[in-house]
Amino acid sequence: MAEVTIMVGDRPHRVACQDGGEARVRMLGQMLDQRWPAALRASGGHNGERALLFVALMLADALEEAERRPPAGAAVSEAALARIAEQLEALADALDEESRP
Repeated sequence: MAEVTIMVGDRPHRVACQDGGEARVRMLGQMLDQRWPAALRASGGHNGERALLFVALMLADALEEAERRPPAGAAVSEAALARIAEQLEALADALDEESRP
């Protein structure tokens, strides 16, 4: 098992990872560190734990947005197709109700 030290907000964090996964863990650490200044401002300059929470929220927001985007080469994502189907069903139900005497 390998161990990597990543820097987030000028603080070192030791992280264990699988052998060969060191570069990926470093890259992920850089993603956290890039968001650190904005997270620290959002936390009101409070403790690192709260700032890390804001980093996590920023990444979760980016992930959720990416999941809503259609995959490269696809016209529409599965999630978007499901939302469209639900809307079409609701519209059909509404039209059915209007056409009843």
